[in-house]
Amino acid sequence: MVFFQGVLLLAYTYAHLLMKFLSFQKAVFVHGCVLVFAFVYLPLGLSQSWISPPNEHQELWILGLFASSIGVPFFAVSANAPLLQAWFARSGHSHAEDPYFLYGASNIGSFLSLFLYILAIEPVFSLNTQSMLWSSGYLVLAVSIIGCGALALYFPMQANPARSRSSAHETRWEMDKPLAWSSRLTFLGLSAIPSALTIAITAHITVDIASAPFLWVVPLALFLLTFVLAFSTRQVVRVEFLARLLPWVAILIASSLLMGASLRVFASLGFNLIGFFAAALYCHALLYKLRPGANHLTEFYLWISCGGVLGGLFSGLIAPQIFGWVAEYPLLWFLTVLVVLLQGQSFRARTILTISSGVVLAFGIYQLGALELSSGLNDVASRGYLLLFLLVSVAVLQMKARLAAVPVLFAAAAVTALQFGTYDELVSHRSFFGITKVRHSDDGAHRIMVHGTTVHGAMRVEDTDDAGPEALTYYHETGEMAAALKSIQNRMGGHINEGAIIGLGTGSFLCHRRPEEKWAVFEIDPSVIKVASDPRYFQFVSDCAPDTRMVLGDARQTLAREPNGRFDYVLIDAFSSNAIPMHLLTREALQLYFSKISEDGLLVMHIENRKIELASVVAAIAEIEGWSLRVAKFKNNDRLATKDHVYPTHVAVLARAPEALGDLAADPDWKSVSSGDTSAWTDDYSNILSALFRKYWNTS
Repeated sequence: MVFFQGVLLLAYTYAHLLMKFLSFQKAVFVHGCVLVFAFVYLPLGLSQSWISPPNEHQELWILGLFASSIGVPFFAVSANAPLLQAWFARSGHSHAEDPYFLYGASNIGSFLSLFLYILAIEPVFSLNTQSMLWSSGYLVLAVSIIGCGALALYFPMQANPARSRSSAHETRWEMDKPLAWSSRLTFLGLSAIPSALTIAITAHITVDIASAPFLWVVPLALFLLTFVLAFSTRQVVRVEFLARLLPWVAILIASSLLMGASLRVFASLGFNLIGFFAAALYCHALLYKLRPGANHLTEFYLWISCGGVLGGLFSGLIAPQIFGWVAEYPLLWFLTVLVVLLQGQSFRARTILTISSGVVLAFGIYQLGALELSSGLNDVASRGYLLLFLLVSVAVLQMKARLAAVPVLFAAAAVTALQFGTYDELVSHRSFFGITKVRHSDDGAHRIMVHGTTVHGAMRVEDTDDAGPEALTYYHETGEMAAALKSIQNRMGGHINEGAIIGLGTGSFLCHRRPEEKWAVFEIDPSVIKVASDPRYFQFVSDCAPDTRMVLGDARQTLAREPNGRFDYVLIDAFSSNAIPMHLLTREALQLYFSKISEDGLLVMHIENRKIELASVVAAIAEIEGWSLRVAKFKNNDRLATKDHVYPTHVAVLARAPEALGDLAADPDWKSVSSGDTSAWTDDYSNILSALFRKYWNTS
């Protein structure tokens, strides 16, 4: 998103400069040259100079990768929207005086292509084929854009591009005057909030509510849809109605935040997505209402794009560095409601005094609660009731006296900060890869690690005996991953030489190692290593395997640097969350794993997933390569019934020959699996949608 918005800003700046400093004929010629020059970077593909990601600052590496791989073609495409509208505004067409509806049309294309890619393109075509198809589409687009420019040269040009005359457009801009800075800042703020909210709500719903494949598509689709509805000649929803509605919607959002896990997932998703849609639609509809005349069109889009970049930078890069949780989400809601209350207000002494009093009131309430001077404010339930009361007050006051509601809104923000400033977590680390939390279980008997909405390990708090902590969750003694390790340990005389794990979690699986064994763990998230290695939280690493070699970085990159045939047992444990790293489950990835395994070693894959069926994907690769495969599901229902943080699991074991499977080959719990009609995933092709359907039909 940050890259998308950044290139969009560069392209809109370029479009504005073209129309401001060059004649119309020269502008068409220059843009035609830019479109042709972009062909040098086609077909699309990853830049070979940016293949290996660093261990730190991955976000900067990704921006560089995108810039060198698709930057120029994307720049050329991004400049089309404002340029086409500017060209159209200078034509003699009957709608030329107000060309902004074309921006809504372009977002219809974005909205539809988002779903078209998921439903029709990715499941059918390989990446190489997609790249060639995109290049062909770009050729058609470039010819069409150049044709539009040439056609516009022959239209009768208006002497002065007409001002917008929409009934909803009350502001009149003079032709010979530049935009006022107050207008520019308004455009900037109204575009920054929805942009930041899009990233913030995506983080909120995937971290705190649910983690499901393609869930990120929904906020992005709603974001695009608000542009379609707002930038339309027919007003679907009036700005005034949205202004009255938003404070009430904020109450729903606050309620969902306060109730947390006690609120049903679909209800929480519904509240937050509806609220986000209303907030983004309000900002974009207000932008459309305040749009300038067509002579300022390219500058208008320039400020919108600049606001999008600032919003994306805040939620995408800055907030993860300064907040330990998704604090930007309620903060942005505060700003949205504040915009509603201040919209139309001139910043005179009265307005400044009102805002200042709100800041003082918020500071006083926060200090009162932080210093524990009021037991009521420090009670979680009381804070919740007070927050709801304040938000209701905001809604009521907003109906008749917006400015008077501003201090109440600041008070609500202070209560929110108190509410969420006290965590149940023992620790919360936020990194580029998400938020890693450690907290006590509801009964207080266990300490658990949570990443997003998935538990990645648990330890019984009272484990203090000499035997060390007991591995639980997916890694317990009676589980399939432990059984696979015991099988090869017994077959190799009681212990293996070296073992490897991709995905550390709490490190509990290391407690199954034998004293003679060496182990290495490949982990991409430094926060996970930091938490799992700290004996204040978990003792699996410190007590069971303090000499474990921790390798930080992307597993395929770091594992590739290991000597061939080094490990006897390799556990791939990166699929226990609903957001699986696809590149670790392709044919090329499995070939890499086998190159690092000894001749009679085992590759074990944890393929448990609530949304995606992965067994047939592994089977398809095994059949092509000629490997032996066995799959087993968790069977110790008695242990599961005790709720002792022992979780169901699904494990696949692969070997070069059946003999290397040892006891597992004859164990009836370990079954052979056929791929059926499932195609093998490769670095060039994967089909998540089909895997979703297989999981749904197998469990329904």
